[in-house]
Amino acid sequence: MLRLAAFSGALIDYSIHEAMAITADLGFDGIEIACREPHLSPASSLERVREMRNIAEGYGLEIPVLAGYMGHFSTISDAECEVAYDQFQALLERAEILESNMVRVFPGGPNAFLAADYHYEKAAFWIRKCAEQASAAGKRIVLEIHNISLIETEVSARRLIQMIDHDSVGLIHDAGNMYITDTEFGEESVRGLGRDLLHVHIKDEKRIREGGAPGSFKNVTRHGNEFFMQCRLGEGDVDHSGLLRELKAQAYDGWLTLECAAPYPPKERLAYDMKIIREWLQAVEVNEG
Repeated sequence: MLRLAAFSGALIDYSIHEAMAITADLGFDGIEIACREPHLSPASSLERVREMRNIAEGYGLEIPVLAGYMGHFSTISDAECEVAYDQFQALLERAEILESNMVRVFPGGPNAFLAADYHYEKAAFWIRKCAEQASAAGKRIVLEIHNISLIETEVSARRLIQMIDHDSVGLIHDAGNMYITDTEFGEESVRGLGRDLLHVHIKDEKRIREGGAPGSFKNVTRHGNEFFMQCRLGEGDVDHSGLLRELKAQAYDGWLTLECAAPYPPKERLAYDMKIIREWLQAVEVNEG
């Protein structure tokens, strides 16, 4: 049965304790922890991490994913890769305490359409090393399909997965990121990722003519410099219906993480997106809970 998690990064203005309380109050099944302070980092004390686990259990929340920010192996030096690898191992230890099954790692950039073979080769080498450690701990690594990265599209994501060639590595489907990249993010992408699709992020975005307004940002895409606005679900241009239909068709029974960063108060925007995603799931007759 599909379950819903809140991304703690959407509540980064709160402590992790407050973020968990809000997440539980809104009716989520779990919380995906953004692994940066003030929530969690590879340097967080184990005592503090155990306290987080106890608080989550008290609220009845699971922690399916630790959303790490380390990696970026493709564009950093070997010495920096060693540091990132050490950070991953530290976060893996914290994942064991938090009973999180997945840890996010970033492969790095540049954009897939600008990348050379050696970018993929270097990222694959280091992520495979991480995967060996994850496998020994009974965990999995998830790579997020993300704009301005080696894996901006389903095709580029599958390329890196095939090069890594390790059962403990899979992908996060993120329709919002794929919309920014301007690549297919509906049924075809889900079918293309197949068994490598381990997790799903949900958020809405739209293209705008110029930046500067709250919630707006600029990205380099294959079209050049473009501006985007972060939106609440249904208020942007990311149509999630095909994604949800195909997840149902594929009997996906994992997690959907809501990570709205629209320019609204954090609790308000998460509550709104929770309401909308439940309506969308009902529309395609997907059970959650």
